[in-house]
Amino acid sequence: MSQTKSELCFGDVLVKAQAYITDEDQLKTIEKAYLFAKEKHAGQYRKTGEDYIIHPLNVAMILTTIYADYQTISAGFLHDVLEDCDCTAEEMTERFGSEITKLVQGVTKLSKIHFSTENEYLIDYYKKIIVGMSEDVRVIIIKLADRLHNMRTLWATPPDRQKVKAKEALEILAPIAHHLGIHKIKSELEDLALRYLKPDVFYDIAEKLNKTKLERDRTVVDMQKEVSNLLTEHHITHEIKGRAKCIYSIYNKLNKGKKFSDIYDLLAIRILVHTEQECYLALGIIHSKFRPLPRRFKDYIAMPKPNMYQSLHTTVFGIDGYLFEIQIRTYDMDEVAENGIASHWAYKENKGSNKTANLQSTTEQKLQFFKSIIDLSHDKMSSEEFVNSVKDEVLNNNIYCFTPKGDVIELPRGATPIDFAYKIHTKVGETTTGAIVNNAIAPLDQELHNNDIVRIITNKNATPSPEWVNIVKATTTRNKIKNFFSKNEKEVYIERGKYTLEKELRKKKISISEFLSDENLKAIFEEFKLDSLDDVYLSIGNGKNSALSFINFIYKEQDSPQPKVVKVTSKSMDADIIVSGIDKVKVNLANCCCPVYGDDIVGYITKGNGITVHRSNCHNLEMLESRTLEVHWNTNVNKRYLSILLVHSNSPENHMLELIQTISNMNVSVDSIKNMGRGNGILYEVSVYVTGLEQLTKLFSLLEKQNYIDKVERMMR
Repeated sequence: MSQTKSELCFGDVLVKAQAYITDEDQLKTIEKAYLFAKEKHAGQYRKTGEDYIIHPLNVAMILTTIYADYQTISAGFLHDVLEDCDCTAEEMTERFGSEITKLVQGVTKLSKIHFSTENEYLIDYYKKIIVGMSEDVRVIIIKLADRLHNMRTLWATPPDRQKVKAKEALEILAPIAHHLGIHKIKSELEDLALRYLKPDVFYDIAEKLNKTKLERDRTVVDMQKEVSNLLTEHHITHEIKGRAKCIYSIYNKLNKGKKFSDIYDLLAIRILVHTEQECYLALGIIHSKFRPLPRRFKDYIAMPKPNMYQSLHTTVFGIDGYLFEIQIRTYDMDEVAENGIASHWAYKENKGSNKTANLQSTTEQKLQFFKSIIDLSHDKMSSEEFVNSVKDEVLNNNIYCFTPKGDVIELPRGATPIDFAYKIHTKVGETTTGAIVNNAIAPLDQELHNNDIVRIITNKNATPSPEWVNIVKATTTRNKIKNFFSKNEKEVYIERGKYTLEKELRKKKISISEFLSDENLKAIFEEFKLDSLDDVYLSIGNGKNSALSFINFIYKEQDSPQPKVVKVTSKSMDADIIVSGIDKVKVNLANCCCPVYGDDIVGYITKGNGITVHRSNCHNLEMLESRTLEVHWNTNVNKRYLSILLVHSNSPENHMLELIQTISNMNVSVDSIKNMGRGNGILYEVSVYVTGLEQLTKLFSLLEKQNYIDKVERMMR
């Protein structure tokens, strides 16, 4: 392509940019970026056969139509330079500064990903593109413009590639453009995607639109005159526009069973006025002459969409009985509706400090969408969960509830007050004790609906309940609750395990530093299949292993200090527990931790009730240290001991009978079983009688092999 035509195209971009960018230095930066891109792409060609510079020129042109700032337009010219040309980030920074370079680097990072409709690549695509755009929202705006021009020239790619790109545009990029409020890009991406995914449907709708175009245009013009005269009579300054027909939107409505003739927005007009008050005045005037269709009125001015779209929508019986969809909005609202977040960096930025502050506030509100996605990407969840969460909770239909102050909180459909509380702040969620919905006390598992006003009641000493995991809807909320318990539980177990091990070592007069030597720890890690000292403490703290098992393993071939056991009488040979130095004493097994034969145990001298025996990792011992004494199991007793297990199921189905059968097959008696709640999984409390720790350990191993069980642990009250 000749230089003259390239310069003419740049002239078009410059004219569009000059319409809202007045700073000469900024305009010079845009021109400098174009000339640099043209120089670097010299000799490169697109699949269409055109000079490569035509692509960045078109990307920049698209960006000017949505009023992007000069840095975004400059980065639009340069977006392929780092990837496809002989240019370093350092050179670009030197010429254009760090901010423009960072935008280009962000787009380059996204472009390096080899997208595919195969599941694993699709998952990677979601993660990379969403995290990439969240660093600076302008990166994704450039990516949207880049993809839009590529979709316009998709005919130059092979047919199989066309469908892959069209699917990506429709399922990922168009919804993101919608959340940014960029209607122009969203609707064109959808139409182009439908053209390649379902060409027969696309051209059938286009043909029907063309056939009815003459009649529709004549009817719309007549209706515009009627409405315009009506508003002029009432002294409302206005402008009336026709509405472009989005083929994909029509396809969606036909897909839901509507007839072509019943689609209201085939006949549509848009009214622009200067003030919000005039919007409502115009609506009343129109309704006074044209009867509105019931349940078709929507007030997005008082309650904007999450992408800050504002407008009044109504459907009325117009001239000749035709149904007309009418949108009424201010000029500023129209700007936001068409151009979205991109326009906020430049649009009317010099109108005074209050205007700037308002735009800043609006931009921050619109970035809530991206913060939601960042929260998802930071949570510990599988790739499948992440993709489903983005689809279900961010890109699909949500509900919008209010705080008592009027702040809008976006939630997935089916969310509860707990989801609402965590969306405000994690700390609010963790200290929630109740909720008031629409001035009435509500249970925490109540499903919230659009427009509910929710007040959360908190107590600084409160903590989450494990049952909340089965109540909440949002994946982010569920993971925050799980993280709270796993983090707190793990820390408690590690601390408890460390205390128990060090106490046992002191009892046996073994040096702690000697026991924890690198050589000993290496041997323990290999034997018990652990990775760190914290894992050792954790396994002691949660009862999986006793402190004695580690000590005996290290000193199995050495003489280690043993407790002195007094000779007992024949009567005491029947006792479960032998107390060093004492004969014939009443001994009870503690109900809080339910020791079984083989557990590492400690005795506690009670007042008037003999000795109570606890597992050495029982948290209740922390308050009883001064009145403990050494005890050990009597090896001559053959009895069964009560143990209470918590079995965490990953299935919402009831596996109670299967669980009882599995336990019984090990010759373990089930005393009782409780279903502790439903949801994504069920928690069972199971009381069993076992011969000792060895049998209990085998039972744990067997249960954890069942595909419906996530985890088994011993209850400690």
